[in-house]
Amino acid sequence: MRAQALHGHLDALLLAVLEQGALHGYAIIEALRARSDGSLDLPTGTIYPALRRLERAGHVASSWSTVSGRERRTYELTDSGRRALAGERAGWCEFSATVGRFLGPDTPPTAPA
Repeated sequence: MRAQALHGHLDALLLAVLEQGALHGYAIIEALRARSDGSLDLPTGTIYPALRRLERAGHVASSWSTVSGRERRTYELTDSGRRALAGERAGWCEFSATVGRFLGPDTPPTAPA
């Protein structure tokens, strides 16, 4: 899946991954890949700017730690991030229900004009 296809949804996906607990950047990328059965294999150049944007918005907090001699930045969801995620989920439900009326499997075909 292309990163462009996720336009407008990446922040919500990152918040959802962090809902499970704090993770460092590479672990976030791995979680996206695992939860999507490999469909979301996004580059660091897509993920890290989004994490910084979420941090500036107050939805994510980060801290540095050393693991096996390597510095890692760990990200975690804030209370504001939890509220933002709840809003994203509500918006997604509304959006997918609306689009499903047109593209869902039980949608009757339209007659040609």
